[in-house]
Amino acid sequence: MESETSRESAGFPVSAGIFFGLGLGGFFDGIVLHQLLQWHHMVTNAGYPPDSLENLKINTFWDGLFHVLTYMFVAVGLWLLWRAARRTHIRWSTKLLFGTLLIGFGLFNVVEGLVNHQLLGIHHVNETVPREQWIIWDVGFLVWGAAMLVGGWLLLRSGRRETGSRLEVRRSQGQW
Repeated sequence: MESETSRESAGFPVSAGIFFGLGLGGFFDGIVLHQLLQWHHMVTNAGYPPDSLENLKINTFWDGLFHVLTYMFVAVGLWLLWRAARRTHIRWSTKLLFGTLLIGFGLFNVVEGLVNHQLLGIHHVNETVPREQWIIWDVGFLVWGAAMLVGGWLLLRSGRRETGSRLEVRRSQGQW
């Protein structure tokens, strides 16, 4: 029954929420960690520490490309949401939106943390602390992302059940 309910409530554009979450996760990282706190930039640990005007220009350029990518995630999410919203559907549970946003945000943190911080080492979460503490911040970033993924998945599951219940009520009342 749950797979049927999930399929029927699948009219909610899960991918739109995930793309929005990816974009919001990237914007949070870029705006808060790169610009406001200035803990790192895209390539600060890849040979361009922020100790000269030329290195800051290079980092600003790469930060800009990073923001273009996050902007594209949001644009794709908006397009997917618009496309789905134009179809007839039942009232979706708010948990579907927040669950998918958390999944996308968490996915951003986990992928960015694994690829840029661990595999490529082009920057780390907080490069203003002593180098031996970088790993603590990097692991915290990964744990934070994983917690959002799990929380988002749980909200998505709950939202699908709620939306499926609404569909069943409408069917029993002859409205669907």
